[in-house]
Amino acid sequence: MTAGLGLAINLYQLQIVQGSRLAQRARNQQMVKIRPFVPRRLVVDRNDNVLAVDRPVYTLYAHPKLFSQSEQQMAERLAPILDRTPAELVKIFQSRNSGITLASTLPEVNAGRVRSLRLNGLELIQQYSRYYPQKNVVADVVGYVNMDRRGQAGIEYSQEKLLERSVQTVQLSRAGDGKLLPNHAPEGFLNFDDLRLQLTIDSRLQRVARNVLQEQIKKFQAKRGAVIVMDASDGSLLALTSYPTYDPNEYSKADIALFRNWTVADLYEPGSTFKPLNVAIALENGAIKADDVFNDPGSVQIGKHTIRNAGLNSYGRINIAKILQTSSNIGMVRIIQRMKPLVYYNWLERLGLGQTVETDLPFEVRGQLKGQREFLGSPIEAATTSFGQGFSVTPLQLVQMHGALANGGKLVTPHVVQGLVDTKGQMHYAPNLPTPRQIFSAATAQTVVEMMETVVSEGTGKPAEIPGYRIGGKTGTSQKASPNGGYIPGARITSFVSILPVESPRYVVFAVADEPKGANAYGSTVAAPIVKAVMEALIPIEGIPPSQEIQSDSQAKQ
Repeated sequence: MTAGLGLAINLYQLQIVQGSRLAQRARNQQMVKIRPFVPRRLVVDRNDNVLAVDRPVYTLYAHPKLFSQSEQQMAERLAPILDRTPAELVKIFQSRNSGITLASTLPEVNAGRVRSLRLNGLELIQQYSRYYPQKNVVADVVGYVNMDRRGQAGIEYSQEKLLERSVQTVQLSRAGDGKLLPNHAPEGFLNFDDLRLQLTIDSRLQRVARNVLQEQIKKFQAKRGAVIVMDASDGSLLALTSYPTYDPNEYSKADIALFRNWTVADLYEPGSTFKPLNVAIALENGAIKADDVFNDPGSVQIGKHTIRNAGLNSYGRINIAKILQTSSNIGMVRIIQRMKPLVYYNWLERLGLGQTVETDLPFEVRGQLKGQREFLGSPIEAATTSFGQGFSVTPLQLVQMHGALANGGKLVTPHVVQGLVDTKGQMHYAPNLPTPRQIFSAATAQTVVEMMETVVSEGTGKPAEIPGYRIGGKTGTSQKASPNGGYIPGARITSFVSILPVESPRYVVFAVADEPKGANAYGSTVAAPIVKAVMEALIPIEGIPPSQEIQSDSQAKQ
């Protein structure tokens, strides 16, 4: 009787008093929280060519103890799929009797071939891997993700938030046999948007730029080089590539120094490619007029320093266009001497020296400009700055500044991200870029571009000439600054910047080579041919009409 009463009390406790709490505990034990895998967004170029995509890959495991055929037979059937020899596979099979990893990123096609063999003792586990179909062509822009699917370079790093789709953790119930049941899953929890990140890069132009850059860098045994193409109307980068580079599909094999895009992460002294900007500053300030003439005796004494032209040339009385054509250092010093040093310094700051470009590419560094007190303390500072030495910029910042000459005087923000678009081409998000700053008047900018045209038609930029097209340009062959101060003996940086078409400027094309070898390594011989080849590809891609009728060989001889 007592035992029955105790049992009744316990049942009452379990069913009535603790019933709801115990039922909830049982339900909780049957529930499991999961965070479903959602693929990272695609990256596409301006023409919807895929640059980065998540794709299924497989890890292939072997369990020799479960083989129903001999190790030799298994090896012979798997060898052609895994690109290994049968002997290699047999040796692997003999290392242990289970859990052998034969391949960690097997493509879906190869996994299908393995399945079709219907061999016992093999196991395929699916996962997703980031794949870059263009390989090394756009690596400097796109970057890569690591094994944890986190961006480590390029826009994979800087645009992580746009590339990662939001995903919520969901609760599912588990059946008695352990299978997940969908009854508690929110409707559509496995669905995700079709948005992709579209870039301003044109893969066709990028490929041309990369190939011609690689060819010249190898020819002149240079340390490295880069090419940048910008649409100056809005700062869109149509191409940005450097060499050497890496394949993001095999990033673990690459030199880690290549992951920092040096067009935004390294500084250099621009040398003579900065001279057109100094001419624009002096014109805008009213210190000179376009038809002014200066005397170039070949050297000038600034305090205890003697400044000379490259090649020790003297040009006598020359106008400003001729100063750019011949790349006269003395002529540039004379131009800047017409300005008060403080006014000149303020103009350099206004142009952006010593500041960042604020691009959407990662790891950007700030340019270097000496402090105002040091700059004004000695006349040699303004003199060397006049021909592009004594301060430093990134290659991308130089392109940005020349963009102000190409677009009527505005400083735009160079960028590669166009926005998030769907599969129908509808834009859902576009980055909010800074408002362009008016630096020069449209008249000043056009005057300088027309002076730069004479550099290509009559001066050091002639190797970049393209029949029928009016092109402005400027060569640069500068000493390479040493991290410890001064300059590295014998080391030079050669570059060329162009603006086209002169009658309606819009595009800036720039090439730079770091430490090319040989006595004939100059901006005109190393960089200008690169720019010419890139422009020849840009013209049909962008549909740029000829500036004038192109003469045939027979017409030219008449």
